[in-house]
Amino acid sequence: MATAAELPLPTPTRTRRRRRINGAAILFALPGLLAFGYFAWGPIIRGVIMSWQRTNLIDPATWVGWSNFEFVLQNPVLGQAVLNTVVFMVLSVVLGFPVPLVLAVLISELRHRQLYLALAFLPVVIPPVVGILLWKVFYDPSAQGLFNQVLSVVGVGPLPWLNDATLALPALVIESVWAAAGSTMVIYVAALAGVRTELYEAAELDGAGLIRRIVSVTLPQLRGVILVLLLLQLIGVAQVFAEPFLFTGGGPNNATVTVMLLIYRYAFISGDFGAASALSVMLAVVLALLSLLYLRATRRWSTD
Repeated sequence: MATAAELPLPTPTRTRRRRRINGAAILFALPGLLAFGYFAWGPIIRGVIMSWQRTNLIDPATWVGWSNFEFVLQNPVLGQAVLNTVVFMVLSVVLGFPVPLVLAVLISELRHRQLYLALAFLPVVIPPVVGILLWKVFYDPSAQGLFNQVLSVVGVGPLPWLNDATLALPALVIESVWAAAGSTMVIYVAALAGVRTELYEAAELDGAGLIRRIVSVTLPQLRGVILVLLLLQLIGVAQVFAEPFLFTGGGPNNATVTVMLLIYRYAFISGDFGAASALSVMLAVVLALLSLLYLRATRRWSTD
């Protein structure tokens, strides 16, 4: 190995060539950086500015300072929206987080894996609006609804799925889990392919069964992937909009109104884009703090 004294010293020619290469790389990347900055950070900066203004995007904007934030915080529906969003997040994690992991492990153990992967991924291919409208038919509160027909076999129902304040939010969670599990499952299957087979062979030699192999080998090897996907799921479900908007419109009695749906009402029902931007900024700040706390809490576990 060459020592520091043996390494060739930079010459003016090498330095000029390196600068030309760096300059060419910057020029090559500049259009992409400008496009990313304009389309990604431009709306963010514009939204922060609008949160300090009263505007409907038609009349000239008026600078109002903290008034939009005060107006949003004084809305009595905000507390219900935050509570519904938190409950939706908790139910989505409890019900939805284990499902793709279990599916990935089971499919990895099956023979015709590609077929089962395609079937499990099918809900992701279906457009979200089509899937929600399809499930809305399934949730028909009459005895003709698919789910009520199934429950009638065991003598239960019919249940007013989307018309009941207690059942509506869990019903939305079930559909969202069905719609999103496939994409997460594919990531887990890809991560499982990278687990060293000798670890499973050693576990089998020690007499470990399937459950023991999953607990002792699979989950520790997927620890980093699990932590990242859990954080992404928390951020995603905190911004749930399509399900409450298309299923119930936030009803009954605001039982399914979420923060994102409230932002939509400010912007496109009331025409108050300043208040909508203010609530959007508040949601972004909360999610950023949640992400920082999550990364700090899981930093040691992810590196062990």
